[in-house]
Amino acid sequence: MDGEQNSISPVQRRSFDRLINFTDAVVAIAITLQLLPLVDIKSTSGESIWQVISDNSSQIFAFWLSFLILSVLWLKHNQVFNSMRTFDGIIFWLNSLWMALIVFLPWPTALYGSLNDGQIIASKGVGLLYWWTLALISGIGWLIAIHAWQKPELLEQSALIKGREGSGLKKYRGASFVAAFLLIGLAAEFSPQFVPYLTLGMIPMDLLLRKKEKRQNPKK
Repeated sequence: MDGEQNSISPVQRRSFDRLINFTDAVVAIAITLQLLPLVDIKSTSGESIWQVISDNSSQIFAFWLSFLILSVLWLKHNQVFNSMRTFDGIIFWLNSLWMALIVFLPWPTALYGSLNDGQIIASKGVGLLYWWTLALISGIGWLIAIHAWQKPELLEQSALIKGREGSGLKKYRGASFVAAFLLIGLAAEFSPQFVPYLTLGMIPMDLLLRKKEKRQNPKK
């Protein structure tokens, strides 16, 4: 393995660094684009700021929700790439698709946020598009992690030393987010009143899996 570690040239290392920088820039732009629908919100004469917020609460909520979810997805993507030292063609194309969906997300976010309470009940696929786009982003990030761990030559030596302790639970964590987004998408289409509860339920789900992972790997 030491020979493989030494086989990474400065050019390969620089190429990997540029891939990371490019990915981070795309995520930053995508998060900024989430804000654009809010820029068009203006108060009319005599309207208080609280009324403006109330009248546009769906758009504002959709922005903060997407900002939070994108931050979590970037964090998980960052954790995977921090364990890597180089990339291959599969990683490149999976990451490119991941970035394309990240940039695409502001559109379904704007559509979802523009719905009022009455329209959410009969959204005709808008909620499904939003949540299943998130499921695709999460799923592709999960595939990147799986492929990286199947290719030891792509990983940093420190990541290999820590080994695959708790790797099974890490796989379950990746799958759990995909399944959760798919389920919330179905709920948004058929039972939108349950969406807030299912969304909040993702927090204890992730904390529970993290707790089990630490128990399985007490050295961490």
